[in-house]
Amino acid sequence: MSRILLSASHIVQYFGERKILEFEKLNVYEGDRIGIVGSNGAGKTTLLNILSGDLVPEEGNVIRNVPISYFKQFRDRTGQVDPQISHKLGLSGKLSREQLSGGEMTRLGLAAMQGDAPLTFADEPTANLDAEGVELCCQLLERCAALLLISHDRAVLNRLCNRIIEVKDGRLHGYAGNFDAYREQKQLAVKRQEFEYQQYRSEKARLEQAASQLNQASKSVRKTPSRMGNSEARLHKRAAGEKTEKLDNARKSILSRLEQLEVKEQPRKTPLVRIDFSLTDPPANREVVTANHITFRYGENFIFKDASFCLPNGSKTALVGPNGAGKTTLMELIWSGAPGIRLVPKAKIGYFKQSLSNLDLEKTVLENVMESSVQSENTMRGILARLLIRREDVFKKAGVLSGGERVKLAFAKLFGSPANLLLLDEPTNFLDMPAIEALQTMVEEYEGTVLFVSHDRAFSDGCATRILQIEEGKLVAFAGNLSDLEQKRTESKPNKKMDQVLLELRLAEVISRLSAADCPDKEALEKEFQHLIAQKNA
Repeated sequence: MSRILLSASHIVQYFGERKILEFEKLNVYEGDRIGIVGSNGAGKTTLLNILSGDLVPEEGNVIRNVPISYFKQFRDRTGQVDPQISHKLGLSGKLSREQLSGGEMTRLGLAAMQGDAPLTFADEPTANLDAEGVELCCQLLERCAALLLISHDRAVLNRLCNRIIEVKDGRLHGYAGNFDAYREQKQLAVKRQEFEYQQYRSEKARLEQAASQLNQASKSVRKTPSRMGNSEARLHKRAAGEKTEKLDNARKSILSRLEQLEVKEQPRKTPLVRIDFSLTDPPANREVVTANHITFRYGENFIFKDASFCLPNGSKTALVGPNGAGKTTLMELIWSGAPGIRLVPKAKIGYFKQSLSNLDLEKTVLENVMESSVQSENTMRGILARLLIRREDVFKKAGVLSGGERVKLAFAKLFGSPANLLLLDEPTNFLDMPAIEALQTMVEEYEGTVLFVSHDRAFSDGCATRILQIEEGKLVAFAGNLSDLEQKRTESKPNKKMDQVLLELRLAEVISRLSAADCPDKEALEKEFQHLIAQKNA
């Protein structure tokens, strides 16, 4: 049996007056690779802080049998950094805080992580990382002997985890397997809940009908006729009383069964919402945005140099490139209408920025969305509900919302606005898993044009119909998502190897002919030799 690395018992933790965690037991074993999931504010980070010893729980205790390495979401990135890992993570000569971007700060934290610790905790280690950074992060975490990982990236959870713990209503719910296995088990549980709810409704209706029929039968028992003799009337009254008593007893028995019937709740269903996209007066042009030969630089540093691109009408384009390549810069150039970038006349931009500058914190959620909406109030309530802002929450002021809730509100405003071209810069940051999945569905169903930047691989693959890749200041388009692009590159590798073999064979042939004493076309072969050498070096 595997050794227990950590054990937590009878844990209770409050946040103000709210009980955020309450569970009986959690054991972490050798070889465990546990993904921790749950909605914003559910208590995921609090759980790791308690397990690590950074936070002493109000009740219960934690036994740690091994040292722990803890990568925190927000921390001062100081401490010893492995130079080799630092170089691998692209941080050589760039270790002062002032020089580092958000993604590079995350990389610095990963470089400082103790890879040889028996137990590793990681809280959102892929936040702000580009695709290369996510891959390097996964490689580092794969080396960990045992792992507890908080992440909203489904692809990362699928790759790294063999157990999932969902934090919900203060409780811990365990599932075997990776994130896809967890989601499948959840879906089966919902189907079971729906079946049990329908069985409950059917049985309840049957019992209520039977009770009603018995009540009617009891009331309809014939009274003693007025012209009946005394002796006969007594016999009739006794028989009628006995029959009524039996019917009433049977009815009471059914009512008792109704009271004892276990109530089953109906699973919460995603509201169906139809956004009337025609209200945005969408353009009919084949291409909504075109850009020819744009050049942009910061000082002497060129971000784009003679770059061109277009956004086809109705396309969902994922903008990809390493940290610092210019993804946000390109969105800002489109938003500001920079020279060389042309929008068709009917194009109206909705821009999601991390600053959430389009929210009025003094107004309610509903007032915020209706302020710029071309949709009806019912539609906007439906959009909010799909993004998990429901019922009385729509009357809260935006200023009291959590960070994740404000992001959801910002998206609701965008989807209800007159915009028909959306620019989304890291839309999944700060969102919990259910909200990410809801947003993904809405982007997929959206009838307009979308350009987005996201380091969430599952979100990107689910939404993208095309890729726009930043490569050395140029913009290269590809039809399909990132997985399609990678598959195409993988398939092309054997062809590249064959090209290399053919190149080597031709080079050998040219060298052989050049070494011959009676070579008739030496000058032409010399030129070909130089050309082949250049190809080989390239």
